[in-house]
Amino acid sequence: MVYIGMDIGTSKPTPDVLAQAPHRLIDILQPNQVYSTARFRADALAAMSEIAGRGRIPLLVGGTMLYLRALQQGLARLPSADPTLRGAIVDEASAIGWPAMHEHLARLDPTSARRIHPNDPHRIQRALEVHAITGRPMSELIREAGDTADLPYRLLKLVRAPSERGLLHERIEQRFRSMLARGLVDEVAQLWARGDLTADLPSMRSVGYRQVLRYITGDASWDEMRYTGIAASRQLARRQLTWLRAESDGHWLADEPHAVGDAVDRITRMMCPT
Repeated sequence: MVYIGMDIGTSKPTPDVLAQAPHRLIDILQPNQVYSTARFRADALAAMSEIAGRGRIPLLVGGTMLYLRALQQGLARLPSADPTLRGAIVDEASAIGWPAMHEHLARLDPTSARRIHPNDPHRIQRALEVHAITGRPMSELIREAGDTADLPYRLLKLVRAPSERGLLHERIEQRFRSMLARGLVDEVAQLWARGDLTADLPSMRSVGYRQVLRYITGDASWDEMRYTGIAASRQLARRQLTWLRAESDGHWLADEPHAVGDAVDRITRMMCPT
């Protein structure tokens, strides 16, 4: 949602919703730019401070659990990027493929490899780069050298997810089909027509956009695009659920029709403990 022009595929809030509930960190970057966890943490803390300063309560909404963890726990002080080394990693990946690079990472830093998808070149690249510069696994550096500054807020973590996997899969399929019906292909085609985007940018590699781009460029049929788009969305949901189950202080909400009532009850008890 940070990217301008990427509306349907990210399910951005509509203007009517934004008028009722103002959102931050939407439409702040061009799709040819890269957003990082460090920038997110700085942006989120600034927005939260501004909201709290007006006597309001910031709501953190979304499914990017890596960003939430960075916000809570801080960021390790990792070495800066080395353009020469990064170029060498990209050249090697061009020769053997990113899945093979992921296998190499698994031998050097199994903890990071377990957290990084084999088809996520940017994170694979960064983890290999950090290891090459420091001689140590990035996961080890994160544990030892993290910025442990306390988050100056109490957190109430509310987790919303269907209790039945079949229902979740059904909703995911309906959601992707709805995006296609609302013009996702045209949205991606307009982005690609800009001429300044590449298929390996984070914006174009995000779920939904990556699959539609392959259709636009002739690398996939309509049926293949639709199938892989739904499958990738399900895989993303599975990874999100894995992260969420690791949040020991998360409160799982009941499914419809009681989710809102459960959330309000938990919020009230936190604000007004008996």
